Amino acid sequence: MPNSIHLTVATVVERDNKFLMVRETIDGEQVINQPAGHVEPGEDVMAAALRETMEETGWEVAITGFLGFSNAMSPTSGITYYRLVFVAEPLNFNEDAEIDNDIDCAEWMTLEEIRDPTNKPRSEMVDQAIDDFISGRVFSLEMFRNRL
Repeated sequence: MPNSIHLTVATVVERDNKFLMVRETIDGEQVINQPAGHVEPGEDVMAAALRETMEETGWEVAITGFLGFSNAMSPTSGITYYRLVFVAEPLNFNEDAEIDNDIDCAEWMTLEEIRDPTNKPRSEMVDQAIDDFISGRVFSLEMFRNRL
């Protein structure tokens, strides 16, 4: 079992009853995910969420709430991923943004499109984040103490 921590962040961004999602190909299969990625050493988790959202979608967003902390183990690698999920509102789309190479595309998807069986989520954490958002289970950002 790998012995390093894989701390990740994700953002649930909703606009006009659609969610900002990314498509990426993992092990030859296309999956959907929220904009998400690893927190870099020395980086604040909210700054990481803003950075990853921009790098994967071209959207500048503002973090407005916290949905929760989850974890999952990859069945193929045995790596446990720890995921902090934030709520964000879209501010500005940067048409000139350079999108990460591992992202096939970013798109606004309805809940029905996300739930469509042809759109496989990257992990169960993707659906959980959407469910938490829809249920209104959003926490204040006051719990974060940024000292970076």
